[in-house]
Amino acid sequence: MSVTDCLSIQLYTLRSMEDLDRILDTVAQAGYSYVETVGSHLDDAQGVRSRLDARGLKASSSHVSLAALREKPNAVIEACRVLGLTDLYMPAVPPEQRDMAADGWRSLGQELGKMAERFQKDGIRLGYHNHHWEMVPKDGAKTALELIFEESEGSPLAWEVDVAWLVRGHVDPKAWIDRYRSKITAAHVKDIAPTGQNEDQDRWADVGSGVLDWRGLWRTCREAGAKWMVVEHDKPADPAKTARSSFDFLRNIEG
Repeated sequence: MSVTDCLSIQLYTLRSMEDLDRILDTVAQAGYSYVETVGSHLDDAQGVRSRLDARGLKASSSHVSLAALREKPNAVIEACRVLGLTDLYMPAVPPEQRDMAADGWRSLGQELGKMAERFQKDGIRLGYHNHHWEMVPKDGAKTALELIFEESEGSPLAWEVDVAWLVRGHVDPKAWIDRYRSKITAAHVKDIAPTGQNEDQDRWADVGSGVLDWRGLWRTCREAGAKWMVVEHDKPADPAKTARSSFDFLRNIEG
């Protein structure tokens, strides 16, 4: 299997380019075969599918908001069918909920577990995508992410591990990946700039130009079961350059 068979890019990375045709042209020219769509793309799944097909691209997976999961699950399932994807991730709770107490995270874990069971019936694996705020202890030493996984235990809820956000949450990513390896179906591949650099980019960096050991982390994620390795940069100064340079670094990472 080639690296390009599991390598995708989160289209959020290129959102500042605004025009979807331009965004997809850019990722195709950079060398990607797969993209991870954002929730709004599910609202026009047929239009997005047509644009992907025209460029020889496929959707590896998608993010979807908690609101959409709650309010229109059938429409989300149909959009996944149209786009030909079976991996779906809830990327974050709304901003006002990110500091909620332990009971809120427990309730979220229970809800996501039930949603995952619902989506599994239609052949879709629902997962959770972390940031750094889930690394904050909420119940003694238990973090919010631990509470989510504890309350959803026994359900098919998966995990899209965002490795760089784990690092920003001051935890050892390899330890967490090993602990929850049975849940991992995808990983976000992003990098952190050296101290004092890329302040205008929220200190993120193109993959391979930052401080993370992505050669080792790539192997760790893949061995843990990550089906998709998804490039992301939350605030790139030049999205096209980020897409291209990250791909160029990763294309031979298993060599």
